Amino acid sequence: MEQDDKVFAKALSLSPANAPGAGGGASLRSEGAEAHVREDQGTEAPALNDAKTPKKTSNNVRKIRIERMMSKAELARRANLSVLTIDRVERGYGCRMDTKRKILEALGLNLADRVRVFGEEE
Repeated sequence: MEQDDKVFAKALSLSPANAPGAGGGASLRSEGAEAHVREDQGTEAPALNDAKTPKKTSNNVRKIRIERMMSKAELARRANLSVLTIDRVERGYGCRMDTKRKILEALGLNLADRVRVFGEEE
């Protein structure tokens, strides 16, 4: 374990400029590299790629589950889904139509109640 810590510390201390084979360990950093730090620290970071972030929508699954005095685990068991899936749906992440059907049936609702629970489809 101690040897692993030494290897890890050594790996952290190596930068691309002074890594082995990068000019004999000489530092290639320019003197003005520290001046490259942003002066406007209050600006926001660039947004992540929106195509990779799942879309969130509001729904009433949590509200109806609580009205029926049901835990997430109980709803997941009745719907034959994982608790993680129930949690994600309640937080507004998208899911398959089959998952919505299972949740509606587990809550004791009709398929016609889909819009009341999950909202309008896009």
